[in-house]
Amino acid sequence: MSGDFRQARYDEPLLNEKGKPGRLGVALPPWDQMMDPGDLLPEGMVRDELVLPEISEPELVRHFVRLSQMNYGTDSGIYPLGSCTMKYNPKINDRIASHPTLLRMHPLQPEDTVQGVLKMMHDLQEDLSDIGGLDACTLQPAAGAAGEFTGLLIAKKYHETRGDTGRNEVIIPDSAHGTNPASAVMAGFKVIEIKSAPDGMVDLDALKDALSEKTAAFMITNPSTLGIFEINIREIQSACHGVGALLYYDGANLNALMGKARPGDMGFDIMHFNLHKTFSTPHGGGGPGSGPVAVTKELAKFLPVPLIVKDGDDYKLDYDRPDSIGKVKGYFGNTGILIRAWTYIKILGGSGLTRSSELAVLNASYIRSRIQEKYPVPFRSEDQRTKHEFVASASFLKEKGGSAKNVSKLLVDRGLHPPTNYFPLIVDEALMIEPTESETMEELDKFADALLEIADATEEEFQGAPNNSTVSRVDEVLAAKKLILNWNQFPEEE
Repeated sequence: MSGDFRQARYDEPLLNEKGKPGRLGVALPPWDQMMDPGDLLPEGMVRDELVLPEISEPELVRHFVRLSQMNYGTDSGIYPLGSCTMKYNPKINDRIASHPTLLRMHPLQPEDTVQGVLKMMHDLQEDLSDIGGLDACTLQPAAGAAGEFTGLLIAKKYHETRGDTGRNEVIIPDSAHGTNPASAVMAGFKVIEIKSAPDGMVDLDALKDALSEKTAAFMITNPSTLGIFEINIREIQSACHGVGALLYYDGANLNALMGKARPGDMGFDIMHFNLHKTFSTPHGGGGPGSGPVAVTKELAKFLPVPLIVKDGDDYKLDYDRPDSIGKVKGYFGNTGILIRAWTYIKILGGSGLTRSSELAVLNASYIRSRIQEKYPVPFRSEDQRTKHEFVASASFLKEKGGSAKNVSKLLVDRGLHPPTNYFPLIVDEALMIEPTESETMEELDKFADALLEIADATEEEFQGAPNNSTVSRVDEVLAAKKLILNWNQFPEEE
């Protein structure tokens, strides 16, 4: 494809290109000519024609099997995207969520006909509150960022109901996830960024200078995106509460702490969970997600409606909450994802969740110990422990034309998924590595061996990779300038 930013190695045509007139892979029932389509659909939704590929069933099946073979996922191997926690999704989760009784439920069924699933959701609310060390929880938000937005709306309403309407600032460290400032702005706050200290933790002096009567909340995750535990969290909590601000916990890194420490015990007022990270529900490809929010008793009245409550032996959806911020998601959340998280928690239990955190920390620490002589790990001392992830730097490769991006392309050549690149921004040529608890020693060694081998690669190897992937090296500048969002946007062959 001339002028295309992709260079395909293993060309798999689109279905629109494969189809031939007259080929058929499905037998549809005959159309009832007595019924006009306008009787079924509004006039504006009726098409004059619908052009679909004409293709046989074997061609269709082989097409999607070939695409699946080109793809990489948590079922293929290690997926070490730092801060994304791409852990293996146990198949039992899918089996439970796909139970016919659950699949056939309708969200508008009367409550007395869905007591089982309401009980599961109520249990999940209680379990998450306990894991977080907080008092009440909503399951509604459909993603981590949606959870952040919900939590910040709760913070906003809390201050407003107290007549403290001048609090229009949210403080965020420079190592924060990018969704933190975005959510704060969407909730109507001004973002105040503070720099990290040389050890990677919150700069306490910078925080105290930024705190004021305008501060609504301070948003952090603990451990940080650098995989460092904030040992000064009690002092941070005291400083924030001392000026009347709330402390918000970004739960993206909870995989390091489950069963070991609870945000509520650290003094956090609000937190969101990432069920699609910490609790093994599907993640990636744009969804689905789930970002429940837990709060202290003082903030519970502001949670979205409905809340799932127990009334005697029954469970019901409670809409009678006059101080609620309102509804943030249809019905009571992404039920299929919630059920998967419920399954994960019930199967592992408290000791299993604790062991999961221990293995996540152990695996990250092992990879760090294996590669740190070649790949420096900034913002930490030799004796500072790694949590579930760490950020190494590939800046030493610049002198021979290498970069974090090139490391990732060479990992792809070796059949391995790259770590997160260039985040957080405070680390030059960042490689953010999180192996999770799912991986065996052999898989960890395979990944570490590949990184060590790549560290000695030549400039020619860096510039040529990848050589073994479905699509070869991408012209990234052209790809950024020339967005192709539809199959028929590709230029014709010259």
